[in-house]
Amino acid sequence: MTSLQRAWRGGKNDWRLHLLSIFSVAVAFVTLASALLVVVNVDGLRDRWARAGRASVYFRVETTPSQVRAIEDAVRAAPGVTDVRYVSSDEARREVIGRGDKVLSDLPSAAFPASLEVMVDEGTEGGKLESLANRVQALPQVESVETYQDWTHRLASVLSGGVTASLVLAFVVLGAVVSVVASTIRLALQRRRIEVEVLKLVGATDSYVRRPFVVEGAAQGGIGAFLALIILAVLYGIVRQNLSGELTTLVGMQPVFLPWTFMLAMVSLGSALGAVAAWGSLRKLLVV
Repeated sequence: MTSLQRAWRGGKNDWRLHLLSIFSVAVAFVTLASALLVVVNVDGLRDRWARAGRASVYFRVETTPSQVRAIEDAVRAAPGVTDVRYVSSDEARREVIGRGDKVLSDLPSAAFPASLEVMVDEGTEGGKLESLANRVQALPQVESVETYQDWTHRLASVLSGGVTASLVLAFVVLGAVVSVVASTIRLALQRRRIEVEVLKLVGATDSYVRRPFVVEGAAQGGIGAFLALIILAVLYGIVRQNLSGELTTLVGMQPVFLPWTFMLAMVSLGSALGAVAAWGSLRKLLVV
């Protein structure tokens, strides 16, 4: 009988014990996968905003139409600029009121300055966009220029913190998986103590006795990680179905699920941790 067959038979006999272990492993991996999902989407948002190539030029109230046209023509002629759109104060006000924001609709017209929405080619470096913004900002008719680079830097900081938190969670999950699988395998060994003793008495080596338990541990870790991905996918689908439009409007991109490489790595990590935990837990117990 092969190690896989012996592991399958042992798993069927102790299915309740293994089911509890798989569920515990899944709970641990759901935590890690959720953190990774947030990190993946924040990284996508940071990359999206970094390549957005967009700037908003806000004019002072006293700026005349001729001055606006002159600045618009100058900006349009700048290298890398693909489009320039003038937004009047009334248009800006209507956009806000159109979203149903009753509080902002009571603000005076001065709160909605006229502006130029400048679109820059995605291949344009951030430094060139900042240089253009600084030159436009120096004009006396311009109140301010927003390039959204500050948000990109903030997202980079959030991403760095998210990666650190994910690493901490990874160590926590590692410890939890090793502990759960090791305890489960030790209990399974105790239930099959007579079978193990018979095998040892007829000359079976420790490696031969240990192999099916290692297979069971690897299966617990891998199935637990896979179950965690299924749970996370269901929760992700529910959230996306109900909030996808609002999230897309808010952040300017569609939320995405974990890449297949991440999912494969999680299942592989679960299997590896389960196998190592099972092997280590039996090292001192296979003594007749």
